[in-house]
Amino acid sequence: MRPEPAVRRPISIATMHRIRATLRHALNMAMRQDRLIDFNPAAVLEMPAHTRPKPLVWTDDRVRAWQADCRSYREREKQRRGGRRVDPIDAYTSVPRPSSVMVWTPAQTRLFLEEARRHRLFALYQLIALRGLRRGEACGLRWKEVDLNTNTLTVNWQLVQLAWEVHEGTPKTDASVRTIALDSDTARVLRVHWQQQLQERLVMGEAWTNTEFVVTQPDGNRLHPQHVSDQFLWLAYLAGLPPIRLHDLRHGAASLMLAAGVEMKVVQETLGHTSSAFTADTYTSVYPQVAMAAAEKTAALLFGEEDQAEAGKLISLRS
Repeated sequence: MRPEPAVRRPISIATMHRIRATLRHALNMAMRQDRLIDFNPAAVLEMPAHTRPKPLVWTDDRVRAWQADCRSYREREKQRRGGRRVDPIDAYTSVPRPSSVMVWTPAQTRLFLEEARRHRLFALYQLIALRGLRRGEACGLRWKEVDLNTNTLTVNWQLVQLAWEVHEGTPKTDASVRTIALDSDTARVLRVHWQQQLQERLVMGEAWTNTEFVVTQPDGNRLHPQHVSDQFLWLAYLAGLPPIRLHDLRHGAASLMLAAGVEMKVVQETLGHTSSAFTADTYTSVYPQVAMAAAEKTAALLFGEEDQAEAGKLISLRS
């Protein structure tokens, strides 16, 4: 696990807006209930506008363009450093992407899972990739919340990273507390993971810490969420895939479900959102093959053989 960074990541504009909303609500309560203040300064605070980034799929053309930019970046950095080696992960993460929110295609996601299968955190990554758990929800999942007889799990807790400290807490909203159905392959992966965890427990002996988390450190202690993200990035690099954030794997889960024909309401409840509109606007990307299929279906409605034959009959009747 990497050490605590000396320089903390700056707060994003989206997070700033959420902080202001929380402060505004608290100060409104102080005004209405306790009469502690007569004016809410958070209500008139000016902040930079926040526009939600549009998720884009890593199509072949975008991957080729990114690979070319990545090669150019490495060459420039090597010259700047006087021929010294360039950290591959630095180049991997530093090259700009078409959007801050990128989604893998189904084939790319499958390639990642094949690479991750050999890693001890594989079960966690599969839960996020197929069932759309948030990072904190996957890290905070305990075995008592997993029922492998009915192939379901219940999200009741999450691990939250505040600066570098990790805290246990309830999920983001009431809708985030939910029961999720597991496909048979993911249930099998969890059973295998259970056996592997038992072996780790036997090896550690008295040094094992029984936290009851599904995915833990080798000694049983809870995971640090940043470690999960770091390992994800490394596995994606090893798989030869274009980079995405770990949270974007959740975006991909929504897109996979919709591409498979799952109803929007089911996708919403699986992800733990309060409304289907939010799910559609935020967590779905149209894969190229899905868009092409939609175009063909639309054209078939007008120009399909059955419709053309029906149109011919109408013309004959009118003449």
